[in-house]
Amino acid sequence: MSQRSYNHARVQEYWKFVWNRDETYRLDDDAVDPTYVLGMFPYTSGNLHMGHVRNYAITDAYARYRRMNGDDVLHPMGWDAFGLPAENAAYERFTDPESWTEACIAQMREEMEDMGFGYDWSREITTCEPEYYRWNQYFFREFYEAGLVEYEAATVNWCPDCETVLADAQVVEDGATPDGAQGDGGAVDVCWRCETPVGQRELDQWFFTITDYADELLAGLDDLDGWPESVKEIQRNWIGKRDGARVSFEVADHGEVDVFTTRLDTVCGATYLAVAPGHEVARDIAEADEAVAEYVESVRQGQDSRSMSGVETSATATNPVTGEELPVYVASYVLDDVGTGAVMGVPAHNERDHAFALEHDVDIVQVVEPVDGSADGLPAQAYTDEGMLTGSGEYDGLASSAARERLLEDLDSAEPDETYRLRDWLISRQRYWGTPIPVVHCDDCGPVLVPEEDLPVELPEFVQTTGNPLADSDEFVYTECPDCGEPARRETDTMDTFVDSSWYYLRFLSPDLDDAPFEADRAHDWLPVDVYVGGEEHAVLHLLYIRFFTRALSDLGLLDAEEPVQRLINQGTVLYDGEKMSKTKGNVVNPHEYGAETTRLFVLSAAHPEQDFEWTAREVSSSYDLQQELFEMVQSFTDGGERRETSEAHDEYVAREIDRTIAAATEDYDRFRFHQVVNEIRTLAGLLRQYREFDTPNEEVYRRGLRVLTRFVAPLTPYLGEELWNMLRGGGLVANADWPEPDHDSENFSIERSLVRTLRADVRDIFDVADIDDAEEIELVVAPAWKFDAYEMAREAEDGDALVGKIMSDEEIQEHGSAAQSYAEDLDARRQQLEPVLARDDEYELLDRAAWLLEDEFGAAVTVRKGEPDEELSGKARPGKPAVHIQ
Repeated sequence: MSQRSYNHARVQEYWKFVWNRDETYRLDDDAVDPTYVLGMFPYTSGNLHMGHVRNYAITDAYARYRRMNGDDVLHPMGWDAFGLPAENAAYERFTDPESWTEACIAQMREEMEDMGFGYDWSREITTCEPEYYRWNQYFFREFYEAGLVEYEAATVNWCPDCETVLADAQVVEDGATPDGAQGDGGAVDVCWRCETPVGQRELDQWFFTITDYADELLAGLDDLDGWPESVKEIQRNWIGKRDGARVSFEVADHGEVDVFTTRLDTVCGATYLAVAPGHEVARDIAEADEAVAEYVESVRQGQDSRSMSGVETSATATNPVTGEELPVYVASYVLDDVGTGAVMGVPAHNERDHAFALEHDVDIVQVVEPVDGSADGLPAQAYTDEGMLTGSGEYDGLASSAARERLLEDLDSAEPDETYRLRDWLISRQRYWGTPIPVVHCDDCGPVLVPEEDLPVELPEFVQTTGNPLADSDEFVYTECPDCGEPARRETDTMDTFVDSSWYYLRFLSPDLDDAPFEADRAHDWLPVDVYVGGEEHAVLHLLYIRFFTRALSDLGLLDAEEPVQRLINQGTVLYDGEKMSKTKGNVVNPHEYGAETTRLFVLSAAHPEQDFEWTAREVSSSYDLQQELFEMVQSFTDGGERRETSEAHDEYVAREIDRTIAAATEDYDRFRFHQVVNEIRTLAGLLRQYREFDTPNEEVYRRGLRVLTRFVAPLTPYLGEELWNMLRGGGLVANADWPEPDHDSENFSIERSLVRTLRADVRDIFDVADIDDAEEIELVVAPAWKFDAYEMAREAEDGDALVGKIMSDEEIQEHGSAAQSYAEDLDARRQQLEPVLARDDEYELLDRAAWLLEDEFGAAVTVRKGEPDEELSGKARPGKPAVHIQ
């Protein structure tokens, strides 16, 4: 006996069993150039949240769609399993990170399977397994030997709560100074994970020299046509290439200090020199000046969070053009490793310098004025545009660009230069749960790489402690130098977890390979990733690092590709009451609360993948109702609902509309417009229901319509798709079924749809305006042939053509006299807005087939005919807009 309503839980286990039994989603290793669909793999937090579901529903729907189109599809899943949160969670639960992570993975894998995600689980990878992180260490060795690794003392960002250093991209600006902190109300640098204010420390650290690839990474963005422009712009700004000049200022008793500037034309307006707290001059001055020393230490410890904090020193600098003596400041807004670590302060023409000058009562001297001589608002705000020089001696009256050229020629202390905002990637982390850095420190030999044959360097047993447990493990720390055999100490820092995710897409190609990180020939054939889905918040973290890794591996001869991803999709955020779903805000909806398929269908139908949307129970309910409607339609049909074999005109309309829906939905799937696909499903389902109620449906047409609907919905709700396909005796699994194709030419499907939709709206308007309750007949009259000829002449005309004369030169059109003249003038007035229309015979045939829709809606007989040249109704008809007469 058939079930009365659809309940995916009743069929879920069966279809999961069948998919696993048949290895439905497994990709053969000998596949040729499969479609590679990948979602950014999840951190092992223990439960799927709605952000996971949206990301992976997008990739799953597209992967299923491409598979139904006959593609081999690589759609893998793995686990970003290292990281501080797991270590903290384990600490709070009195367990170890490995056990906690394994439990989280088991939970998340089960939830993913319940959601119906069609992954090739044979390619599953877990980054905390030695079989994986061994290759992190291998890449470290390769990069080291290629000169892409540096070990040096550096002032680094330090999170006191996480007890580890942070890369620059992991430091974010909080909106306001924390309560109780001394500050000016400006932005504060905080840790990206825990939002604790970040300080600074001097530590010996390991870096990947990503700056070596700054120009390549920047130039490569121009070729990423499939990436959102917003991500590319974020990366451009983060790389931050600036062309300018390096100019030297003589600092008394401290020698020359170089500054980088893009506005050498403003040098005469420099009223102070500022150096970073870590600058050599700052350290020298601090040795003899207690106030400076205290300030430098406060910045290093993160105790002074004012955005424009600084301290004046006793040193002075000489302006290389004016010869004036300038005060020297140590200022927090000047960064050690951006530019030269020193800036010439020009408050009149730089916003940050202006803010600093106001805070510290430094002179503001204007040396550039607008060309039109208009007021520029000084001293209330800086004038930062180009202009004409003033107050600059012999350079007065020069345009800014010309002044820069002259100054470069005249000053021995200045030369052209370029600089970048991008800094090297700090990969050292003072934590346990990460990849051990494969280095041994020897008193005689210095840092020595662990030999490749000794990899992986595995993590020791976890011991709960504050700080870094690795440093407390004598068994791990004490070893022998691989070079000289003398006692040595292992490096106790672990790698930034973004190293794990910078190449994981490669490991999915050959996850069980023992003698290499990935199969090179397969990488050559299968890359780049065709579609990659994840959040824009990773633009300068993961998405920049994965590009760097790919280019570095290419230069090392390990990989052919230079870019990892062809098409990038940034999924939007799921909101609840206007805010992002978050456990801390208590507004989280469990993905399984409404059922896996209802949740999937809703998150895909609510908005374009890149847009945010609001979670609402009403909209979720409509997704549930749609599934029930589709199930009822198929069930009633397979239970023996009436159908006929003969064919009528309205059967042909439904058959053609099925074709039009196939064309539209296919285009929407190709463009990831799943919300539009769902609209197409709703519309076709509504049409088939109306068709069934209007007349006993044609067997062939109706069955085809249901099978098309089933294949449309299968990538979105796979359990429902399989169940409906089975009920319809589609043969095999719908996951492997062929994507439907139109039986007829559907090139003009959008024109045909628009014509019928507009016509029905026009008829409704007539009924409303004329207050018609009961009509006997609706007459539709297609425009005469000469109007179609004139319309096409207008569409094909070039901008310079005298359109009215051209149309009226046609002898057949001339015969219609003033009517033709008037119509030609109308076309001329609208020539830029003329859309394509159907040919006259095609319009007539379409309206004849669609007449039943008006008959059904208005209860009146409908006739369709081609208008005669001189009749009144023909005069009202136009191509694409038939005349309507209601009796």
